[in-house]
Formats: sequence, structure tokens, C-alpha cells
Amino acid sequence: IFLLKRHAFKMKLLPGFAEEYKKRHQAIWPELKILLHDLGIRDYAIYFDSETDSLFAIQKHTPSATPQKISSQTLVKKWWNFMADIMETHPNDAPKEYPLEEVFYME
Repeated sequence: IFLLKRHAFKMKLLPGFAEEYKKRHQAIWPELKILLHDLGIRDYAIYFDSETDSLFAIQKHTPSATPQKISSQTLVKKWWNFMADIMETHPNDAPKEYPLEEVFYME
């Protein structure tokens, strides 16, 4: 048995793309969801702040779900490319993620 780790981060949408972002995630590719689960992500939520166009994400994952393992997947790279036109990204289309420090947690 293993403990799930929590990881929180924020990302940034380009102005005016909130509805498109929601639409694309409502139709997220089933094979991407399966891949993320197989890689160790067990619980993943994204919240939108309309005042700042910021996305706040939190996910629970197994210790084996490393950023390197996830970012090396062809399907993940394809998703990043699909999303790159509506959010801030790195040159390789990976979304710019800004880690958030956990300061309180209540179970």
C-alpha cells in the first residue's frame, strides 16, 4: 500500500478562453484519462478564477507519478499541443505551472 501525495499548482489562461477551456475539458479524451490514471493520478480537479484568468489545480497521485514520466508520454504532449492556443505554455507546449505551497489541510 502507498500513500497518495497531493500536488497543487496554478496555470494561466489567455484572456477570453474560459468557455473554450471548459468545453475542451468536458470532452477530454477518454484515452488521456486512462493514461493519467495508469501513470498514478487518482484525483484531479481544476478550478477557474475569472478575475485573474488563473486555473488552480490539485491532484492526488502515487509516488511513481513523476512529472518526468507524465511529460514523456506522446498522448500528453498531443494534449498540450491541443491546449497551447488558449493558455500560457513553454516552447514545448507544456502548460506553465506555478507550484502552490500547502499551508493547511484538514482531513
